[in-house]
Amino acid sequence: MDQHFRDINHDPACHDITFENVQARERTQLLMDLANQAKGLVIGTGDLSELALGWATYNGDHMSMYAVNASVPKTLVRHLVQYCADHPQSFTQGEAGARFTEVLTSILATPVSPELLPPENGEIAQKTEHIVGPYELHDFFLYYMTRWGFDPAKILYLAQLAFAQPTERTQAWSRDEILKWMKVFYRRFFSQQFKRSCLPDGPKVGSVTLSPRSDWRMPSDASVATWMTQIEQLEKNSQV
Repeated sequence: MDQHFRDINHDPACHDITFENVQARERTQLLMDLANQAKGLVIGTGDLSELALGWATYNGDHMSMYAVNASVPKTLVRHLVQYCADHPQSFTQGEAGARFTEVLTSILATPVSPELLPPENGEIAQKTEHIVGPYELHDFFLYYMTRWGFDPAKILYLAQLAFAQPTERTQAWSRDEILKWMKVFYRRFFSQQFKRSCLPDGPKVGSVTLSPRSDWRMPSDASVATWMTQIEQLEKNSQV
């Protein structure tokens, strides 16, 4: 990466979007070249939630030879990791089970992060859900928008019911908080379609997929104006 910064005349002390994306693209280039050496394939790590929000570097972690998680939402990933942590006997034997659970529990307790900025005082500097919003809400929006075709007003109504009280897996969200992140969701979902238009192949695991080679067809220049107008009206109604 230092060599690449010199090649493009970029100051590595400037932690801007170029600094971040150089890392993501260099990671992908190294993985792909190592895969060639090993006569193998690079399996993509990006999941359905990241594809919906465009939370991937174009031609960086956005790209692979096969996008195995393309229809697996982030909330399901967490659920699967928790299940494995709760049932170590299904995956390990003897004393290794306790260590297995410890490691997976530590992973679940670690904030989601692209880790493209240096740590601050030993702590993760980038926390994805602080930037783009909680995945438990975004996965909820995504399911009811793509699978059922509901508009923002109906999804808001359902979200208020679903997140009225905290549960073992989710926290409670107010109407204003839901609307705040709903606006982020729709804006990013529409503006990031260009990344989904050139995805590698991937399987359809559940009932929702955004792969252009299975269920999803959407022009990259589609306008979000209609949806944003409805959300803004919902915001005005909450202020009355």
